[in-house]
Amino acid sequence: MKILIADDHRLVIEAVKAKLSELEPGIEFVLAMSVDELLAGATDELDLALIDLNMPGADGQAHIDEIRRRHPAVPVIVLSGYEDPAIMRSALERGVLGFIPKAYSPEVMLSAVRLVLAGGVYVPPMMLTALPPGIVAGVAPAQNGDARSAGASSQTLEHLRSVLTERQVEVLQLLSQGKPNKLIGRSLGISEGTVKIHLAAIFRALNVRNRTEAVVAAQALTEAQQA
Repeated sequence: MKILIADDHRLVIEAVKAKLSELEPGIEFVLAMSVDELLAGATDELDLALIDLNMPGADGQAHIDEIRRRHPAVPVIVLSGYEDPAIMRSALERGVLGFIPKAYSPEVMLSAVRLVLAGGVYVPPMMLTALPPGIVAGVAPAQNGDARSAGASSQTLEHLRSVLTERQVEVLQLLSQGKPNKLIGRSLGISEGTVKIHLAAIFRALNVRNRTEAVVAAQALTEAQQA
């Protein structure tokens, strides 16, 4: 396994490297302490890239966009000191598969990395708790008294049960846990192709554009339902 760690603090790099070494023996690490070093060290051979937002040469999240453009198949996780839900959402909308605040424990980071390596998406809980209860990410607010829009803007799992099949609700609940399609299919005893068909219906019901938005929306709904 080959993992890139990009951060401008050597102590952070060494701590992350030490923890990720628990994934499996013999991991090869590529280290970068600036955007220039990040762009020079990134290749399509990487199995994972953990990238800080605030490092020398960074212009907002432009370096994340550049890595995604150059190496679209490489899973990217943002490891950052920022805890602003808006920044988290912006990163996830760029196609990163996880956002790990540096305030989180090493064990949480390791679990999040394992989830992403398994094909899932890691969304920090603080991003979900920042959403108003019952509000789904990506759903447009009601306009001109449109009853359908009004219902969509405050969807709950109970509401979705009226528009989704029982199987699709089960898929949605597993999706809210960040599980990849293969594990969803295995859990429910259905094929990965069938999972994708169900997800297409779920995306329409949640009014989201991609899996990342669907994960955020599904987790938000689950949090609201349990509150």
